[in-house]
Amino acid sequence: MDQKRLSIIDDPKFNPAVAPVSVYNEMAMAAAPEQVWATLIRAADWPTWYSNSSDVRINGGGADLHANAEFSWTTFGVRLRSAVRMFQPPGRVAWTARGIGVEAYHAWLIVPAANGCRVVTEETQYGWLARTANWLMPGRMHRGHQLWLEQLALRCGGR
Repeated sequence: MDQKRLSIIDDPKFNPAVAPVSVYNEMAMAAAPEQVWATLIRAADWPTWYSNSSDVRINGGGADLHANAEFSWTTFGVRLRSAVRMFQPPGRVAWTARGIGVEAYHAWLIVPAANGCRVVTEETQYGWLARTANWLMPGRMHRGHQLWLEQLALRCGGR
């Protein structure tokens, strides 16, 4: 999009200007923000439509992320423990993630638009594995997040 990029990460530690690994993606979707929100927070279903995720388990059970939820999952081949840090329906959700060699913060923003919504996702990372993967496979995380957005739009019927 031609709009000016603004960071949606509000945790100073994970500021994209200082984090060694940073990725930003956004996409317009012809789907209602509430539908996109409901699909995005239904983390237990991610593996059915986002091929870069597997074995999502929300502590305490259930299918949906919620305020202060903790969950584990695998993405980009790394097993992560995540904790929801921001939960503002139906527009903002963010979580931290920790795994071997990586510490990350992943934020999402859903903005209503005339023909549906605009979805922004941004992630920053620290750690030896994060830096090494970024160096060896530049653009991999950006492509993975773009796939996530595209699959989210398809899942919501708003491509």
